[in-house]
Amino acid sequence: MRRRAVISGVGVAAGTAVLPAALVSPAAAAAHDSDRNGHRPSHPVVIGHRGASGHRPEHTLASYTLAVELGADFIEPDLVPTKDGQLVARHENEIGATTDVSAKPQFAARKTTKTIDGASVTGWFTEDFTLAELKTLRAVERLPAVRPHNTIYNGLFEIPTFQEVIDLAREMGRKVGRTIGVYPETKHPTYFRGIGLELEPLLARVLKRNGLAGRTAPVFLQSFEPSSIKKLRGLVDTPSVVLLDQVGQPFDFKTSGDPRTWADLATPAGLDYLKAFTDGVGATKNLVVARDAAGNLLQPTALISDAHARGLKVHAWTFRNENQFLPLDLRVGADPNAWGNVLHEVGVFLAAGLDGLFADYADTAVLARDLYLTS
Repeated sequence: MRRRAVISGVGVAAGTAVLPAALVSPAAAAAHDSDRNGHRPSHPVVIGHRGASGHRPEHTLASYTLAVELGADFIEPDLVPTKDGQLVARHENEIGATTDVSAKPQFAARKTTKTIDGASVTGWFTEDFTLAELKTLRAVERLPAVRPHNTIYNGLFEIPTFQEVIDLAREMGRKVGRTIGVYPETKHPTYFRGIGLELEPLLARVLKRNGLAGRTAPVFLQSFEPSSIKKLRGLVDTPSVVLLDQVGQPFDFKTSGDPRTWADLATPAGLDYLKAFTDGVGATKNLVVARDAAGNLLQPTALISDAHARGLKVHAWTFRNENQFLPLDLRVGADPNAWGNVLHEVGVFLAAGLDGLFADYADTAVLARDLYLTS
């Protein structure tokens, strides 16, 4: 039975469509369906970014389940620790915006201000709660103005542990008949190391317990701090990527006095440094396909080509359907929350040789990939 991806109520049977001309831009045509090394990924992976976070509140079992049902190859939990050393899936350790903690009078006194990676943050923090306490909370939509449809699920879903995410991936893999990988991120590892809740040993312990350590594990580890990935390589030797933003530098570099920025790590010299302890980079989209000053798509950069020349993969983040997250020339109408031409955007990146994409709407990403691969 062929999977059907549904976009705005229009069904398209996977494998029956030809890539529309609208998906082929000058940037895509210039890439000639491969990078300059002749690499065309045979099956770029779709990573369910925080699950299917366009359709359900992020980092919930419901969100991860739906991402798999919609065709995602990996589900992505951001990991933060509890007071008693358990790893849970939250976008940040501050949970005021993603749970109903502010409505719980028994936790009112836990509200506080902390400095996280040099920034002052006020709210409630996972490291001040035991797992049992966090399990009394329920998730809420983090972007209610952007995705009001997700607010109907507010208050329904628990905060999952990393173990529960792994269990779900395996259960869903049996259900859909394919391997579902997990793609965990260590959040603020320098900060947590400083308060005695070091993330890497906690993560390695869970991976080993589940037989997910080693080069063949269906896992990608990720972090914005290269030292976290380097430490994990020594503990579990599991596939990994170092995340690259466009502006600023890794916080571990800042604290150690290393002047290099994320942009520096995207250069050939930076990639030479990274290839010693990681398998790829997870780059913000603008490092992969540039935009002009107005926000229109330009040509692919050299990042994919340079990475592939060094045996590194490139995964890009984050593909979202809403206009405000799209290049200016791919927006449809004036409503920032209306859906634009994300299929075109994904096509451009795949034509440039991208190996994987983080997507809030796994169904859209899978459809775009299917159209690209059958074109």
